[in-house]
Amino acid sequence: MPLSRRSTLKAVALASISIGLFSPFLAFADGIDPALQTLIKGSQRSAGNSVRDKYRNPGEVLTFFGAKPDSVVVEILPGAGGYWTEILAPYLKENGRYIAANGEKVSTSAEVQKDNTALATKLAADPAVYGKVEVTEFAGDKHAIAPAGSADFVLTFRNIHNWMAAGTTSNAFAAFYKALKPGGFLGVEEHRGKPDEPQDPLAKSGYVRQDVAIAFAEATGFKFIGSSEVNANPKDTKDYPGGVWTLPPTYKLGAEDHAKYEAIGESDRFILKFQKPL
Repeated sequence: MPLSRRSTLKAVALASISIGLFSPFLAFADGIDPALQTLIKGSQRSAGNSVRDKYRNPGEVLTFFGAKPDSVVVEILPGAGGYWTEILAPYLKENGRYIAANGEKVSTSAEVQKDNTALATKLAADPAVYGKVEVTEFAGDKHAIAPAGSADFVLTFRNIHNWMAAGTTSNAFAAFYKALKPGGFLGVEEHRGKPDEPQDPLAKSGYVRQDVAIAFAEATGFKFIGSSEVNANPKDTKDYPGGVWTLPPTYKLGAEDHAKYEAIGESDRFILKFQKPL
């Protein structure tokens, strides 16, 4: 690409950020780190996670957030499957830090305990890949997910609706803010609710309006940097009997209208980037 053309793209991208808009093309004009792309296609990935890449676009998402091999990255609730763990842990192993802030150890939730056990088993099974992973506890702001002011990035994927249901959203964002360095970044993904309908405060359908998510972050002190549409899905009508879990990969209704929901694919999602002020 000619230098003048590249400079123009970068200038427009910066302008887009300044007004709170972000084009995926502009965000990724310089491409995805080849080392990251290699890991996304690597043998450490499980088949169940890799098959979802067409909906989750991990290279584009991490590039938009800005994670580098020497970054300190905290992922909130990687869960049992460790979709992002499989990518971030080896990417950060040599020069950065990957911190998995999974569920509280003393939680009485069977689901939390199942996730904790499954992640611990996954990490222990491959020390060459996961030997440097640091595991901390996340339960709102009850625990330090990382030492205060130490993280370059805190990333959370499709969790806000759960915190809304539990009434702990402000606590969660407070924990992120405390862990991040001044100038550090918060990356957020969530199922996108309809902008012209009132937000259910408990988000029982699993969908959260984009402006509501932005308001949660800004109320904590974060500055909104921009958004990416890389995980948008215009086929998602967001009006299903089982909420967002009607769609793949959950298929809450089982065989009922399975082909219909398979054709829609995974949910429409927003990707948001925020910064902790310097």
